Amino acid sequence: MNVAIINRSDSTGGAAVVSARLTSALIQAGINASMLVTERTSDNEAVHPMGTALGNQMNFLLERAEIFARNGFSKQNLFAIDTGRRGTDVTTLPQVRQADVVVLNWINQGTMSLHGVERLAQMGKPVVWIMHDMWNCTGICHHAHECNRYTDICRHCPLLKRPSDHDISTTVWQRKKALYSAAGIHFVAVSNWLAECCRKSALMKDARISVIHNAFPVEQFSCQPDDSMGLNLHGDKRVIVMGARRLDEPVKGFDHMIRALRFLADNNPQLASRLHLVLYGDIRDRNLLQRIPTEHTWLGHVASTQELNRIYRNAHIVLSTSLYENLPGTLIEGAASGCVPVSYLRGGQADIISHMHNGFLAEWNCEESLAKGIEWAAQLPISRQALHDDMDRRFNSRLIAEQFINLFNELTTKHQ
Repeated sequence: MNVAIINRSDSTGGAAVVSARLTSALIQAGINASMLVTERTSDNEAVHPMGTALGNQMNFLLERAEIFARNGFSKQNLFAIDTGRRGTDVTTLPQVRQADVVVLNWINQGTMSLHGVERLAQMGKPVVWIMHDMWNCTGICHHAHECNRYTDICRHCPLLKRPSDHDISTTVWQRKKALYSAAGIHFVAVSNWLAECCRKSALMKDARISVIHNAFPVEQFSCQPDDSMGLNLHGDKRVIVMGARRLDEPVKGFDHMIRALRFLADNNPQLASRLHLVLYGDIRDRNLLQRIPTEHTWLGHVASTQELNRIYRNAHIVLSTSLYENLPGTLIEGAASGCVPVSYLRGGQADIISHMHNGFLAEWNCEESLAKGIEWAAQLPISRQALHDDMDRRFNSRLIAEQFINLFNELTTKHQ
């Protein structure tokens, strides 16, 4: 079976990482899978560039320019929304023409247009669209936050400077509605939370939706304690790891982490004195580090799986304070390395954590509840091996590849 997987990048962003992992998992399972991207940075032979450098850049810039103009020449939320107006025509690419199934992933920012998706569907091949955020079920936003207009029809978008009854959220919503009605796309949500959002959406309430989690190379994450960072892993210290591509991005909830640790410092100073926070990822405003009320180490950007595993093996708890997450990979990678996951109950976290069994799900937007989760995890006598085995049982690449292959076989049989 030939499968073409399309994503904006092969390495930049969470969708790129999991798309590349899926490509590799399918190849290992005997599928002739290729990945097509407009931004190729790796030397992976399975990854192929699509479009031209100039054409891709023009699609990106022209779409941003249109959003900028339609939003009253404001940069506000310029990258929080996408319109699907521009992109590369993939129907001429040999990998697509030879494919039995075409898989779309994150195709925004000028990668593919909605018109291009329509042309792809007209080729008569099964099209699977893996959703990594809410963009498919809303007009233009990737995260609806507290807005529920997508359950009816998107209009008066709160992300626009000049919202109206017929702003660009409405026109793009209508374009998607027409596409979904005619194209016969099979959608895949990587978490049950996202699938439920789609089912609530007026745009996707009749769509065919499966839930298949992202593939993770769990076997590459050892759960044996390391302590090579000299953090007294075997003593009284309790080491917490929190990471993201950019830690101070508002959605990552950096302030929530600070307030939760401050609550512990005020109400359980004995435990707070034993905590050491390890942070990895970019931070634009480094003054934020001075507000952390406990011992901490900031490692900056971490790229390799091996280094991530070393960090987690030096820790007891993996923390995510993100306000919205589809399926947070840091929790899976941390648990696969033997760390107890603690996070808000908002998003796909419930697909990873069974509350007070293999982790803690805090009340959303409540730092006191988050602090109680850290307190609980710091005292939990759980087996690191048990945490690893649990992640392997549910998220390993072999299992996820098998689930996708079953879906592909079902769809190709129907198209015969």
